[in-house]
Amino acid sequence: MPYTAPAGTHVGHVHLRVSDLDRSIAFYEGVLGFTLNVKYADSAAFLGAGGYHHHIGLNVWDSENASPPPPGHTGLYHSAFLYPDRAALVEVIKRVQNAGIPFDGAAHHGVSTAVYLRDPDQNGVELYVDLPRAEWPRAADGHLAMVNTRFSIPDYVAETEALLANGALS
Repeated sequence: MPYTAPAGTHVGHVHLRVSDLDRSIAFYEGVLGFTLNVKYADSAAFLGAGGYHHHIGLNVWDSENASPPPPGHTGLYHSAFLYPDRAALVEVIKRVQNAGIPFDGAAHHGVSTAVYLRDPDQNGVELYVDLPRAEWPRAADGHLAMVNTRFSIPDYVAETEALLANGALS
């Protein structure tokens, strides 16, 4: 019989090899807003949100001053960070924009809304918010029917700000 991971199981953290520790800390702490909890000299750092010990580990143990892997090779596609609500997602989107970091794209997936970008080492980063489970699209057989509908980030930000101003979002 196949094993099924129990409910409540989730990805606890991502640990990345980076080429410049301080530059990566500046991105994950200064732009995305994670808290630097521990830094081991100039070799590793651990950052988290909401008081958690770490959601992100960074190290230069085997990668200091290294170049990113070339396109078309195996490796990390992206790490994904779930924000608690649409307002929080828009807040971090604006922080990324203010830092001058370009987005690779944005998509509604039926189950979530996500934006995509790259960290300083060109690792893919997804910032997203889940939609209520009751709204997730389902096929006739009950399986998820996810989609990949692109959207305009400026329009999403403006729409969200209008909803917040009108009290339609908390």
